[in-house]
Amino acid sequence: MDKPPTASPKIHYAWIVAGVTFLVLLTTAGIRATPGILLVPLQHEFGWSNAAISGAIAVNIALFGIIGPFAASFMSRYGLRRIVLLALALLAFAVALSSTMHQRWELMMFWGVLVGSGTGVTAMVLAAVVVNRWFEQRRGLVLGLLSAANATGQLVFLPFLARLVTNHGWRSAVYSVAACAGVVFLVVLLWMRDSPSDVGQLPYGADPDERSAVAVKAQPPLRGLAWAAHSREFWILAGSFFVCGASTNGLIGTHLIPACMDHGIREVRAAGLLAVMGIFDLAGTTFSGWLTDRFNSRYLLFWYYALRGLSLLFLPFSLAHSNSWLSVFAVFYGLDWIATVPPTVRLTANTFGKENVGVVYGWIGAAHQLGASLAAVTAGSIRTYLGDYRDAFWLSGTLCLLAATLLISTRGAARDRLPLGEPATQTA
Repeated sequence: MDKPPTASPKIHYAWIVAGVTFLVLLTTAGIRATPGILLVPLQHEFGWSNAAISGAIAVNIALFGIIGPFAASFMSRYGLRRIVLLALALLAFAVALSSTMHQRWELMMFWGVLVGSGTGVTAMVLAAVVVNRWFEQRRGLVLGLLSAANATGQLVFLPFLARLVTNHGWRSAVYSVAACAGVVFLVVLLWMRDSPSDVGQLPYGADPDERSAVAVKAQPPLRGLAWAAHSREFWILAGSFFVCGASTNGLIGTHLIPACMDHGIREVRAAGLLAVMGIFDLAGTTFSGWLTDRFNSRYLLFWYYALRGLSLLFLPFSLAHSNSWLSVFAVFYGLDWIATVPPTVRLTANTFGKENVGVVYGWIGAAHQLGASLAAVTAGSIRTYLGDYRDAFWLSGTLCLLAATLLISTRGAARDRLPLGEPATQTA
């Protein structure tokens, strides 16, 4: 069963694993984006408030981040393939059962706790682990492609799910998403492998003379957090990634569709805008990975956060002029959606060592999801009590500009590598 399928000798198995990982991330991104489609139908059917539904989404997003560091440790201990299979089975089960819910605690259990935990295992920590385990070369490019899978999941799922909800009700969308998780479970079962040694290969681009090198053991999750917390760079990266979460999936991913509907834009059209963002994010994040292999990551992050902040400040104006200007926002914002991931992972590896990327980046990712969680519930509350989302968009845009200022004003901090592991002098 563990023998890998036969592949052409010209194709390194790392690319097959990367392709399977892309599919996993794409599918779980679609699952995470589904509550944005369900928010209004659930309000209509059950009478739940925007703030109440946003609370369940906030729990989902928070667990998505908190699980990450522990998932990286579990992958190291029990095997990447086994843990991903467990997560996909949990997602298929939880999403399918959510079709039976009638109480708010059921919404919290299925879409908050269970889906949040399952997607947390298949978060960007999975991409970081795969890239650093299977690739010695092209890491930035591959990480950019895998990061783009998060937004591409919206491209694939949201317009289709919006039509299902409009024509057949929200439960039809839930059944479809659960079925997709089941199909990807089979793909992982057949083709995912834990490490290059499982197929008798070295990591892509590795020097054969280094085959016998002794690997440095990664830090356990809590000890890794305590160790990394002594570094100034950890707090800079975690703080900026907190803002990243507060300005992407916690705000736009969750509330753009309801905000569009507030301005008379139909749900299918609003989902199409998110799909457009997914198209341009695929290009933007892949290009970001290419840039990360060649340029200073801190300067890249400065521009990403500054441009995102300006686009969010512009969004209320775009919604008020809902045709051409909203399309301009979708393109501009989409190019920058998850472009921050490749340079953030690069700075993490340079500071804390390749062997600790999974755990340390997991905690940095937890800060991202904490920001997203707070943004989801805050934006929902602003909409409930003030009547629109304008102040939420302006607040998030301002935070992005502050993050850009922090990154450019502390550009020397990347040299602050901790003593554990081999020294690293490159700052990317």
